[in-house]
Amino acid sequence: MTTLKLTQIGNSVGVILPKEILARLKLEKGDTVFVTDAPGGVTITPYDPAVAEQLTLGHEFMREYRDTFHQLAK
Repeated sequence: MTTLKLTQIGNSVGVILPKEILARLKLEKGDTVFVTDAPGGVTITPYDPAVAEQLTLGHEFMREYRDTFHQLAK
């Protein structure tokens, strides 16, 4: 577990992520992160949850119409 302190950044308050966490999330300065509600707190991730949902729906669609896609690929 990593404990981070909130710090004043201009007129805002922020958290500075250590290099180890940035490396684990494959983040660099200027990257965008997404904060979503989670049971017991929030989740910070570099992956857009809306895109993940769209991919899931796309996979379900392709699975449902697998035979059609197979015929179109011929």
